[in-house]
Amino acid sequence: MGDLQQAILRRRSVRRYRPDPVPRDVVMTLLEAAIWAPSAHNRQPWRFAVVETPAQKVALAEAMGARLRQDLQADGLPETMIEADAARSYARVTSAPALVVLCLTLADMDVYPDERRMQNEYLMAVQSAALAGQNLLLAAHDAGLGACWLCAPLFASEVVRGVLCLPDDWQPQALITLGYPAETREKTRRPLEEVVLWR
Repeated sequence: MGDLQQAILRRRSVRRYRPDPVPRDVVMTLLEAAIWAPSAHNRQPWRFAVVETPAQKVALAEAMGARLRQDLQADGLPETMIEADAARSYARVTSAPALVVLCLTLADMDVYPDERRMQNEYLMAVQSAALAGQNLLLAAHDAGLGACWLCAPLFASEVVRGVLCLPDDWQPQALITLGYPAETREKTRRPLEEVVLWR
């Protein structure tokens, strides 16, 4: 089994980290790996906001937590469940030594006069950004880091954009927490027979 195959099979989502900071040159190496992902039309629609300072992490976590509370209250969930979810979200964001907010932009994507093709163009940008994120996750594993992909920015995109002062065309897609792991995790996968069709 090659090194890449081993990395793919051994990578896990890590949610607990040691307090040690992640050096900026290491983060740059991860981002360099990310931007070599394939992309639709080679337009490279990914954008990255790196959050390192504790104050910025707290501001982001608090703003996202406020939006989460609003959404869950509108769903009619019990206050104890809402506070537990908000506390878990806050801890995940603030305890990671570094955060990478993965965004996409449609600035360089094709423009069509009809909604069907525009929706597909948007999905192509989403797929491209996700591929960059996967490269980043694998590079983090290779560098001895733990990482976890959180989809929460999809539910609070304007909040994330506002707190981080992102350009208007940057659409937050995911928040990737990074740090040196303070836990080990094991996962399983469904057998190939359940997810593959041969024709």
